[in-house]
Amino acid sequence: MAYDPGAIDATLAAAVGDEPALIAELRGAFLESVERGLSALETAQGDEAWRAAAWRMRGLAASFGAIRLMAIATEAAEAMAHDPALMRRLRRAVERL
Repeated sequence: MAYDPGAIDATLAAAVGDEPALIAELRGAFLESVERGLSALETAQGDEAWRAAAWRMRGLAASFGAIRLMAIATEAAEAMAHDPALMRRLRRAVERL
């Protein structure tokens, strides 16, 4: 799967226009939300909480054009809770944002 590091900024620019300060602020808010989502996955109590956190992560990623993160979050929603390999992939995807 290809990774486009500019997809998030392009999505934000399409939404708010050529406003670098606003784009930076929204990107920061997105990254904070992604970190909270990752934390929710790490601390999820049971399969239902895990799936809910994964679907929230997927929706957030989709809203910002983070295709790779969206795909991995979709996998997470269908996987066993706290799969170590999947968590590593999620962390790597977040680090690449």
